[in-house]
Amino acid sequence: MHGRRKAVNKSPHKAEIERKVFRIKKAGSIDDLIQQTELLEAPDRGEVVIKVHAIGLNFADIFALQGLYSATPKGSFIPGLEYAGDVIDIGTDVTNTTVGSKVFGVTRFGAYADYIKINSGYISPLPEKWSFSEGAAFPVQALTAYYALVNLGNIQKGQKVLIHSAAGGVGLWANRIAKRFGGITIGAVGNSSKLNLLDEEGFDYKLVRSATLHDDVLELLDGERPDIVLECIGGQIFKESYRLMANQGRIIPYGAAHFGNGKPRANKLMSLMKYLRRPKVDPMLMMRENKSVMGFNLIWLFEKQELFQKSIQEIDNLGLEAPIIGHTFPFDKLKDAIKLFQTGTTTGKVVVEI
Repeated sequence: MHGRRKAVNKSPHKAEIERKVFRIKKAGSIDDLIQQTELLEAPDRGEVVIKVHAIGLNFADIFALQGLYSATPKGSFIPGLEYAGDVIDIGTDVTNTTVGSKVFGVTRFGAYADYIKINSGYISPLPEKWSFSEGAAFPVQALTAYYALVNLGNIQKGQKVLIHSAAGGVGLWANRIAKRFGGITIGAVGNSSKLNLLDEEGFDYKLVRSATLHDDVLELLDGERPDIVLECIGGQIFKESYRLMANQGRIIPYGAAHFGNGKPRANKLMSLMKYLRRPKVDPMLMMRENKSVMGFNLIWLFEKQELFQKSIQEIDNLGLEAPIIGHTFPFDKLKDAIKLFQTGTTTGKVVVEI
């Protein structure tokens, strides 16, 4: 059943929709995120309106809410980057979908809502056997893993890939994608309770991160070193991971989880201290050791619509299984979902269902 519609012209499809959203007036604290009702305008040229059934959570959501993410909108905004649902309305010149189609997609913020309006270039058909929750768990983390490994990491058969936060969404996708290219995967997690999942997912090696990360990985690999590292924590973990890499190694940082404090509001002084003490890499040493650092922010890919769709198609061509859903919450409990997610204790994807 669709939301209450208010006709604004003679077209049976062109109408405003009353929707529920979670909005924050200004980035600062997760506690300031408030559910409210507002009107969504009818779709313009090239746009579609989607009845959202599932929303995927990402660490970028938390950093945006706390004001730690440089891409965060100024002033009031609706967080959220990915969703899945039914197309219920289309604007003119939309050729890639029809009303009634089941889709998933991404948006540069705005997914914490039961209806969204988006350019049709950012949606894709939901695979026939996937649920809406699986669709919402797919695009952001799968694109991150794929672009990091393939476009930046240039993964080759037989190369060793160290994957941090391996039991999370990106980590699980990275293992599956690396395997398709003949990679050897090493999964690193924060606690031993997540190791069983790594076994189930077929990681070649696994370990719990500790202060002896460098030596632990070398021992696992009989003295050999990773060729590629996917790094999302920062700080000392980045420093040790860089030191670990083989010559010609590539480290792809795509997050900085160590800035989180597990609380609704960021500790700005602590964040500043961590920022000032962040590891620094000497370009002269990079040349001498033949190592590369390639930072990646998925928001950039949002500006490249053709590359976005090309990457989605390439991932689809790999024939990967549906994503693992670790935790689900109803829409009204979205803030509880965020607070659990930010503890770092979750495995798989955290999804909010509507």
